[in-house]
Amino acid sequence: MEPVRNLKLSDAIADHLEQLILEGALRPGERLAPERELADKLQVSRPSLREALEKLQRRGLIETGRSGAFVTQFMAPLTEPLAVMMQANDQALLDYLEYRALVEGEAARLAALRATEPEREAMTACLDKMRAAHAKDDPTDEADADADLHMMIYEGSHNLVMLHIMRAFSDMLRHGVFYNRHQLYTHPGAREELLRQHLDIGEAVLARDAERARQAASRHMVATAETLRAIREEQTRVARALRRMGRSEFVAS
Repeated sequence: MEPVRNLKLSDAIADHLEQLILEGALRPGERLAPERELADKLQVSRPSLREALEKLQRRGLIETGRSGAFVTQFMAPLTEPLAVMMQANDQALLDYLEYRALVEGEAARLAALRATEPEREAMTACLDKMRAAHAKDDPTDEADADADLHMMIYEGSHNLVMLHIMRAFSDMLRHGVFYNRHQLYTHPGAREELLRQHLDIGEAVLARDAERARQAASRHMVATAETLRAIREEQTRVARALRRMGRSEFVAS
């Protein structure tokens, strides 16, 4: 038998904070509470906390500066090169939506089975926010609630690999890497259909109906792909028409 080893306090603090990052309680880009406040919350000394943060910094999970300590964008080595490649590739959107169709249904199924009561309450509030934004004719707030709901479903799946990968994709989506969500929500007839689809997903998850949640999420991604394809085709037609109308600029008079 190996001897029992007592963890040094700073190691225990570092492991605890790392677990919070892994579970998604501390998110990339978030600033930690000030050192004194964080030490009080953890009931540890400031020197031990400082040492723990240095350990996490060496692991690439925390970065410190004059404005405090932040959780790093630790998925950036994967997502930043991927974003550059995808923006230069017309096939990337279709591949992304195909991937989402595979993952989204399973995430909703797992969330229906695993989501805790606080997570279910947060989903209920998000659905209410989505209905309110829709009633105000506010596509920006509605699109934000859309992204929030999907992230809550990933969190409710309690699959940590799925959570971190899809959170990274969600951040890329919010910055318009895959498509412009505002265009999606302002496409004729899309907002009403998107609201119905999201309510179907959310209500199935809240009802703990795993199979209905899976089917609703898969249908939503198929419908989103079809709408985005229609938007892209319309944009191509408009660009072609404008080029024909402006052809005189390239023809000798």
